[in-house]
Amino acid sequence: MSGRAQLMWDEQVTQYDFGPGHPMDPVRLRLTRDLVGAFGLDGALTVVAAPAAGDSTLTLVHRPDYVAKVRQAAADPRSADLSYGLGSEDNPAFAAMHEASALIAGQSVGAAEAVWRGEADHAVNFAGGLHHAMPAAASGFCVYNDAALAVARLLELGAERVVYVDVDVHHGDGVQAVFWDDPRVLTISLHENPLTLFPQTGWPEETGGPAAEGSAVNLALPAGTGDAGWLRAFHAVVPELMAAFRPQVVVSQHGADTHAEDPLAHLAVSLDAQRAVAEAVHGLAHEHAGGRWVALGGGGYAVSDVVPRTWTHLVAIAAGVPIDPLTHVPAEWRDEVFARTRATAPLRMTDGRDVRWASFEEAGYDPANRLDQAILATRRAVFPLHGLIP
Repeated sequence: MSGRAQLMWDEQVTQYDFGPGHPMDPVRLRLTRDLVGAFGLDGALTVVAAPAAGDSTLTLVHRPDYVAKVRQAAADPRSADLSYGLGSEDNPAFAAMHEASALIAGQSVGAAEAVWRGEADHAVNFAGGLHHAMPAAASGFCVYNDAALAVARLLELGAERVVYVDVDVHHGDGVQAVFWDDPRVLTISLHENPLTLFPQTGWPEETGGPAAEGSAVNLALPAGTGDAGWLRAFHAVVPELMAAFRPQVVVSQHGADTHAEDPLAHLAVSLDAQRAVAEAVHGLAHEHAGGRWVALGGGGYAVSDVVPRTWTHLVAIAAGVPIDPLTHVPAEWRDEVFARTRATAPLRMTDGRDVRWASFEEAGYDPANRLDQAILATRRAVFPLHGLIP
């Protein structure tokens, strides 16, 4: 391993733009990239622009007829085929739909290639993490599933065991669907309970297909879960499963929409807890996968207050130069936020939260607690399939 990290970035990814008023505002990508630069992180990693994913890569996951429909919708947005999820309220067609989506996918595939080939220990594509796209349909603001494509490329290159960890507030349904019956891939998703949030999937009983029982892990968290509960849940499930699975590579999705200020969901997680989970995934990649780590972005709709700080912490962790949460946000970046959004940017790289939590080893289980009930349901559903005690 080189010991260096890569940041995957091409300015053109900001063309992934569903239009005015859509929650997936590309300004969140531009502001993140500029905050990374304002902290001087470019000097601690290599910035790489990978080519857009071609059809031979896209069809590792997506059906050829779907790729053709995306191209058609990009050429003429009025022709978008709703039966493929295109032209919906969530996924309105736009002129650069194919090109921008394929470019984002290319960055995640390039990240996977760099890590597998030893060109970098870690690679980050915060423009990626579009985990809802299905093989033949756009869904949930996602056109091409770059996360699934990164995993598929790793398998094509010879990986035999890949762990995918998804901490977005929404269930990583597209990635789970692609690898549902593939024992080489362990998908772990922590998300808000499907009763209260899109896509209404991700129950603990969803554990994988007949050829891969236990390969899908779902932890459905009660609405309102905060830092202590979120971290307790993560550490009650992810480390033991990862140790049992022995991955060669870790691919993680770090949607920032678990945050208390996110307008589209109902968890109450802070920036500090999000940073703590990024640190934990980083450590687990070193402990179990030789340090091979592909880190992606995802959801996140508090586009100036939350997303850029969360993903800048992610980049800094991957680069080996973590930012002290008490650090002040550079003044020039705060000026940019106001100029672009008319919002007042936060002053520091923290929400000022104490991110302690009580592990089950320390505090045991409370059978009357809804969070502990959710954790136990997941452990009971999948732990025995990995030879673990629930």
